[in-house]
Amino acid sequence: MEYEAFFNAALNKLHDERRYRVFAEIERSADSFPAALWHSPQGVKKIVIWCSNDYLGMGRHPVTIKAMQEAAARWGAGAGGTRNISGNSHAIVELEKELADLHGKEAALVFTSGYVSNQTGISTIARLVPDCLILSDSLNHNSMIEGVRQAGRDKIIFRHNDLGHLEELLKQHEARPKLIVFESIYSMDGDVAPIHAVCDLAGRYGALTYLDEVHAVGMYGPRGGGIADRDGASHRVDVIEGTLGKAIGVVGGYIAASSAIVDAVRSYAPGFIFTTALPPAVAAAATASIRHIKTSSAEREQQQAKVRRVKEAFAARGLPVLPTNTHIIPVLIGNAELCKAASDRLLERHDIYIQPINYPTVPRGQERLRLTPGPFHTEEQIVALTEAMVEVWQALGLPYALPRDAAE
Repeated sequence: MEYEAFFNAALNKLHDERRYRVFAEIERSADSFPAALWHSPQGVKKIVIWCSNDYLGMGRHPVTIKAMQEAAARWGAGAGGTRNISGNSHAIVELEKELADLHGKEAALVFTSGYVSNQTGISTIARLVPDCLILSDSLNHNSMIEGVRQAGRDKIIFRHNDLGHLEELLKQHEARPKLIVFESIYSMDGDVAPIHAVCDLAGRYGALTYLDEVHAVGMYGPRGGGIADRDGASHRVDVIEGTLGKAIGVVGGYIAASSAIVDAVRSYAPGFIFTTALPPAVAAAATASIRHIKTSSAEREQQQAKVRRVKEAFAARGLPVLPTNTHIIPVLIGNAELCKAASDRLLERHDIYIQPINYPTVPRGQERLRLTPGPFHTEEQIVALTEAMVEVWQALGLPYALPRDAAE
């Protein structure tokens, strides 16, 4: 049997649908980020990154790098295995204390990535609650969708941020145990969940709440605890999930909750029990980054100023930016092939890297460029970006007008 033919057919399908993913080989620089080096087919070129999820540049911050270097020199490069076999490293224990404090929770549990913390956290929590019904926002991240699926429990999808629809579903299942899973900031549209209102409904109808703060941790709130921190809602949410790989600038994921919930997940979750722990150097770097973010608002303020400046510059030139009150700037194109062409032209002609966002990350017809300005982007780079975007829009004949429903 020609097994290779199956794989080639699957790849050809992606090419035919114009959604085959091409990864640019990029070399970040701790000294000059967001400037970087692109290893292009024609050779190495200097570029500027405009789509990094290292939102605050903490991945290159001296406190983060120093903590990682010192920890690696002291404890070595690896973790040595799973936490139940090789023991809880002191660095991870300290990190979990820092995360619990960040969100005002009794305890926290660290995983190898934000994807794993959602996939494992949701599925384990729902399995431990008898007859649990999961209510999931329609725009939840794939990691949450997989967590819901792997739970093996009944699930219902409620319309995105639609409190009326959510309440209608809760009423229909008032007697059952329930888990509401939703995000604070939705990464592709940049919109925000009404956390207090969701918690009101959860209290009224006896549901647990599970909030993904992946794109908000470090970015919002007086200490960077996320949208729930900013809105004074952290104490109302049962489980807060986050990542160490975006604004924290390292890698890993976690949940923060009551001691009982965290201990139960720790004790029952295969995705935690049977995987190698984060290396101590990674945990130490994340701890140092979080401690800095808790006490310094400078990075957040600078980042928000750059976001406002880019939005103003784009608006002045009529570029089709989806409305958002967050740090995420989605620029709608609405066609997979054109979206890839726009990304390629920005990189090849203007030395600007913005990854195209196509299906299945967004629905077909919602293809876009997703920008995340950071605190270290300069005014000169913002001007160059704006002029490059206008040139690309004109050269490719891209639409300037937003669909009516997207503009509202």
